[in-house]
Amino acid sequence: MATLRPPTEAPNQPPPLAGYNLFLENHPLAEALERERAGWAQEHAAAFGELLAGDAAEWGRLANENPPRLRTHDRFGNRIDEVEFHPAWHSLMGASIGHGLHSLSWSEHRPGSHVARAALFLLMAQVEAGHTCPVSMTHAAVPALRAQPELAAEWEPLLTSTEYDFGLRPPAEKRAVLCGMAMTERQGGSDVRANVTRAEALGDAEYALTGHKWFCSAPMCDAFLVLAQAEGGLSCFLLPRVLPDGTRNGFRIQRLKDKLGDRSNASSEIELDSALARLVGEEGRGVPTIIEMVNHTRLDCVLGTAAGMRAAVEQATHHAAHRAAFGRPLAEQPLMQNVLADLCVESEAATATAMRLAGAYDRDERAFARIATAVAKYWVCKRGPGHAAEALECLGGNGYVEESIMPRLYRQQPLQSIWEGSGNVICLDVLRALGRDPETREAFLTECRAATGADTRLDTWLATLEPDLTEPEESGARRLVERMALALQASLLVRFAPPAVADAFCASRLTPTRGLAYGTLPRGVDAETIADRHRPRLAG
Repeated sequence: MATLRPPTEAPNQPPPLAGYNLFLENHPLAEALERERAGWAQEHAAAFGELLAGDAAEWGRLANENPPRLRTHDRFGNRIDEVEFHPAWHSLMGASIGHGLHSLSWSEHRPGSHVARAALFLLMAQVEAGHTCPVSMTHAAVPALRAQPELAAEWEPLLTSTEYDFGLRPPAEKRAVLCGMAMTERQGGSDVRANVTRAEALGDAEYALTGHKWFCSAPMCDAFLVLAQAEGGLSCFLLPRVLPDGTRNGFRIQRLKDKLGDRSNASSEIELDSALARLVGEEGRGVPTIIEMVNHTRLDCVLGTAAGMRAAVEQATHHAAHRAAFGRPLAEQPLMQNVLADLCVESEAATATAMRLAGAYDRDERAFARIATAVAKYWVCKRGPGHAAEALECLGGNGYVEESIMPRLYRQQPLQSIWEGSGNVICLDVLRALGRDPETREAFLTECRAATGADTRLDTWLATLEPDLTEPEESGARRLVERMALALQASLLVRFAPPAVADAFCASRLTPTRGLAYGTLPRGVDAETIADRHRPRLAG
């Protein structure tokens, strides 16, 4: 009698999603790069997409399974405040820094530099998002430092270097530096004007800072932009971790945060003990000075969420194309097609929005960038967690295990909505822009009106939205910003996306009968074509 044996192979399982060019298979991103005047960067992006098809995914896994550790003292009892990382973290950082994800906007002096950098950032954030925090802050520190030209002249060459030089040494001994940011405190949170960190003037624009910061991301950076109370009011300072003579500055890491996601990145609580720092901008103008940094990191929140959406869509469409149930592939079943297409539409809308914003920074469209960044930061980031949850469900139980990377994507997405201003803060910022600067309203509507006449549903949406932007009320701010975001996304997709994608977006987002969950696209939408556009094809 034959002996029954358990199967040695797992049938009806998708092949590993690996070995494909992340850029070339991302059609919405490639099209946006060309559209936003950065076609010259196609070759760079394709090469980076090919690089990320190699070991980068494994680096991401290892960096998250081996999170950073804080060493406050050496074995002799000396205070050192060092954060140790797994080698995979350094591999990720080296790849990002080497390809200019922190500097391309400032070092590439031709049209489209912000757009090119945004595309590369979005690609890398698909693979591993945690390490992009110090990359993002280093990139965003440059425009803030330019408020103090002598500081910019000293630090910008180091901030934009494409060498990765990790380790605490005086800036004069380093080939490159990273910059972080420390604003929020325990008692104030987003209300940074409630900060109590004190800045004592020492002369020649140098100050001694004493106080605490409740959230300081990437505390292993070489320098930080910090808010503190000076005699003239809340001010912005550049605080190095190591002084020119090699001594450690008064920067103490109290502990690392144990976070829901973003596990590979070190976030900390710190204390400042007479830490020497230099004034950036004018005394009392700390918020307007550091907001130059915040605006760019808010853009990166949108890019990071779009990246997470793209990664989730790739996982879901790939799984459904290779997994059969009830007699046929999941991707051929109408209800699954509806869910997949809805996820793809959301992802494409986020990508188009993020890249359009990058183009606005590149072309110095200040009024539009001022308000659209906040609108997109609110809405795109709000959609991230639900999008990840629905994509995870497409994989069923396979999506609920760590090896699928879906849990990591799911845990990461809420961060983008919190970082650099959570929902209410962002919506109030939109109201502030509408009230104080009428140019922002007109710039936003001009962009949306560029699609006038192309879709009646969008025309109707805009007709009801425009009068509500004149005197908005705080209690309805979230609803208003949501409507603004949908108008912007619809305008972009109607003009630039394939008709199937644009029609699905308008039919499902701009009509009174729209569904509340993903997978509720109305009858007549070409779901199969949409999902097929977004599914990555493996090499060979």
